[in-house]
Amino acid sequence: MTSPTKDHIEDLVSSSMLHQARQFAENYGGQGRFWQRPYAEPRPRSASAIASVWFTAYPPSVITRDGDSVLKTLGDPQLWSALSSIGVRGIHVGPTKRSGGLKDGAYTPTIDGNFDRIGFDIDPAFGTTEEFVAISRMAAAFNAIVIDDVIPSHTGKGADFRLAEMKVGSYPGLYHMVEIPEEEWPHLPDVPEGRDAVNLGTEAVDYLKEKGFIVGQLQRVIFFEPGVKETDWSATAPVEGVDGKLRRWVYLHYFKEGQPSLNWLDPTFAAQQMIIGDALHSIDQLGARGLRLDANGFLGVERRLEGPAWSESHPLSLTGNALLAGMVRKAGGFSFQELNLTVDDIAAMSKGGADLSYDFITRPAYHHALLTGNTEWLRMMLRTVHEFGIDPASLIHALQNHDELTTELVHFWTLHADDIYSFSGQTWQGRTLRMHLRDVIRERLSGANAPYNLPFVTNGIACTTASVITAALGIADLDAIDDETVKLIRKIHLLLVMYNAFQPGIFALSGWDLVGALPVSADAVQHLMGDGDTRWIERGAYDLTGQSDAGQSAEGVPRARALYGPVTEQLTQPDSFASQLKRLLAVREAYGFAASRQVMIPDTTTPGLLVMVHELPDGRGTQVTALNFGDTALEEVIVLPNVTPGPVVDMIGETIEGDLQEDGALTINLEPYEGLALRIVGTLPVLA
Repeated sequence: MTSPTKDHIEDLVSSSMLHQARQFAENYGGQGRFWQRPYAEPRPRSASAIASVWFTAYPPSVITRDGDSVLKTLGDPQLWSALSSIGVRGIHVGPTKRSGGLKDGAYTPTIDGNFDRIGFDIDPAFGTTEEFVAISRMAAAFNAIVIDDVIPSHTGKGADFRLAEMKVGSYPGLYHMVEIPEEEWPHLPDVPEGRDAVNLGTEAVDYLKEKGFIVGQLQRVIFFEPGVKETDWSATAPVEGVDGKLRRWVYLHYFKEGQPSLNWLDPTFAAQQMIIGDALHSIDQLGARGLRLDANGFLGVERRLEGPAWSESHPLSLTGNALLAGMVRKAGGFSFQELNLTVDDIAAMSKGGADLSYDFITRPAYHHALLTGNTEWLRMMLRTVHEFGIDPASLIHALQNHDELTTELVHFWTLHADDIYSFSGQTWQGRTLRMHLRDVIRERLSGANAPYNLPFVTNGIACTTASVITAALGIADLDAIDDETVKLIRKIHLLLVMYNAFQPGIFALSGWDLVGALPVSADAVQHLMGDGDTRWIERGAYDLTGQSDAGQSAEGVPRARALYGPVTEQLTQPDSFASQLKRLLAVREAYGFAASRQVMIPDTTTPGLLVMVHELPDGRGTQVTALNFGDTALEEVIVLPNVTPGPVVDMIGETIEGDLQEDGALTINLEPYEGLALRIVGTLPVLA
């Protein structure tokens, strides 16, 4: 073990995020800029008015031309011409700042797709700061914006964490870490050679709680994996401090061992300084207009006398989010949160917090509807949104993202485990309903039915949108997909587009959606799954513009089989996924779907039918989105009370389908996996 030198400490401090954030902050004092905008309350509809259709990139999966970086590729004029033509008005680039760790003076790679940030500079694996700024400028040329990321709950093991281990200044106050006296070290496990920390077992955590060192076990163990992560706590190896003393620390990590959790209520308030500095850096120096607040529901942890620590629904998370989101609004940006928590938490954290929330409420439910051909649970969750006072226009309705399809269903698992629900003609406790729904999704989406999709830890499935569809179609062998099957997959993919895009709020889709990516084989990404992270099968590399023959991305992610092909080629084919997507989004934009108000989710008698009723802005009438999630044709009459009679217009086909009569009865006819968007124009005279 080498003793820390003064020069080494100074180098670490100069590269630390906390030090840089404190320097940035000195530029803002005494300026009127931060008093020109409202900031106390979220403004979701203002945010969606700026950009209501987002393309979400995933940097490690972007295939580039020889010699080009990921960021240069994402700023390519040809790509932007295609995205703009489709209707994209925002690009969420994903986390691109330097991530991973520092060990023995050298950078180590990210262990969670750059969600383990250690610096404000751009990760050289993706490009340069100048190339990121160039994306912001290119987006502006196409009337679009860039959305970046802030990760307020944790960092990687970079300079800040190494300084904390050495007990330098206020750095230990950044983290939820506790120095363990040497006489207690026998109760800590030995750290294997080549590693700098080891996960604690439950007995060790309980012992340390009893001794008053830590708050103990948390409400759940995210990324639980036997032998890898059994609790949310790890212990460091002995580390020599700047004072020459050897110390061992126990630190909290809600996620992976290399993602130490920040302490949002330490007297130094170092975490707030660092994270707000990161946010302002993205807005003022990189040109971002929006920011994702990732994992922002885990900012508070508190000991309880009995049972696990209070680590979710904690008031400190509300306070921390209000501070961060308020500062972003003060600076002229907006933020969104990606919370897989109870609907109560999503609603509470929207009060004063992020402007928008990722739609984890209905996301697993619309996949369940497709897998079962039954929309009952989806209707339940759409109504739950309203029951908790959440405006659907504040939600980001998305297709695939970089994460697994979660079936944790935390809402029914925790706060509402004992509540009684009616579903499928039976009465269920919340916890029992959760297990039933989870088992149905898992059984139909993985295993023998769909071996190309893989379970992710205990409560998720790694899959692409296309492989959800193939599982729903009963396809067990992806090699059996022929041209006719691709057409059916594309049809269902567009049905899912209509579900997400033809309601209020943000619509988001990924590069995997645009090319129709299938999962890659587990063998092909075995080098990335050393810690059991099966999500890499769904993150296959893609080439949006068809300018490269490379078989993998620069990060070593193998190219996925793309059923639809490059977007630029698709746009020359009228029946392609991208061309049909373009037509759907043109209708969405023309009639202001993002700004509409959801007024009704009617009951239906046909299991596969979902109907959403919206009031269009600017007096444009009542809009009905009708979707058939089933594999058989249907005809059903729904009743629209209090809707002014008038012509019924097919918004996509631009044809008049008849008139809504005084009784409000509307007949819906749909082929399998077909969608309709109807508008009732109640101000026109009825023809004699």
